[in-house]
Amino acid sequence: MLVTTTIRVCVVGAGAIGCTLAARIAASGQPVSVLARGKTLEAISDGGIVLHDLDGEHHVQVHADRDCARLGEQDVIFLCTKAQALTSLLPTLSPLLGPETVVVPVVNGVPWWYFHGEAGRFAVRRVCSVDPDGVLNDALDLQRILGSVVFITAETELPGVVRSGNPHLMILGEPDNSLSERLEKVRVLLECAGINARATDRIRDSLWTKIIANLTSNPLSVVTGATLEQIYSHPDLRQTVRKILDEALLTAAAYGARVDYDPQSLMEMGAGKGPVRTSMLQDYGQGRPLELLAIGDAVIELASMQGLSMPVTQHIINLARFRAESLLSRSRFS
Repeated sequence: MLVTTTIRVCVVGAGAIGCTLAARIAASGQPVSVLARGKTLEAISDGGIVLHDLDGEHHVQVHADRDCARLGEQDVIFLCTKAQALTSLLPTLSPLLGPETVVVPVVNGVPWWYFHGEAGRFAVRRVCSVDPDGVLNDALDLQRILGSVVFITAETELPGVVRSGNPHLMILGEPDNSLSERLEKVRVLLECAGINARATDRIRDSLWTKIIANLTSNPLSVVTGATLEQIYSHPDLRQTVRKILDEALLTAAAYGARVDYDPQSLMEMGAGKGPVRTSMLQDYGQGRPLELLAIGDAVIELASMQGLSMPVTQHIINLARFRAESLLSRSRFS
């Protein structure tokens, strides 16, 4: 199936993943707007986006701005920001929203919409670690949300210049697990952009696979400085990874998630990503805030709801947070 009509696409956030999506979609012929700021906005406005991936170099021009009102209503919005930025960002996006606008959060960790569309005793619960005051729930009609899980590794070399050395894969699904027309529309949009896009009627299964991948690698990478290949293959680190993995798999099972990979396969897949720095390690190196609330604390919160504890996971999260806070403290007094 081909996209035969023009779809107004906006990518909110021009980091490594945002630029990857914007570049691939723009290269397919669809017009793309990018909400960006600072040096990244300047770079994209002047020279476009440059993506180096397995298909070669893509150099595309996009409409970049920092003002939602100037970008106008969109058909599909990809939210590609850090989880901690959503509280201040989401309430400002109303100028981008039309009657049928679909919002696809492309965010690491447990999403604020996790319980939307669910039945049972958690149907009206909120994930307090990522939305403590309900700001996100109030800022956006959850009916607009289309769930996504992104298996893309990318790193920003310069503002607007990104390199990705692994295949691009995205899983899409409705929070209520229906197979909708808009789900297929967005899937085809991405497929035509050269991204392996799959629709599922069990989006939380894929979500837990990514949550586990993030949880076993990101905080530990900050503590050790290790790449994905090292985290999942070095004997001294594998023992810790396996303990975190076992705790996370038990929590996923408590929520009825079906993780398709056994522990050994998950670790081999992680090692196979090569000498890639996690997004959290990249943020740490730049002195940026870490996504520990969404990637770490929120999983601990979900485990607690089921009466489970995650002591090894909690220990590594604590160490990563200490390192980040120590770095921030040093930078303030340097």
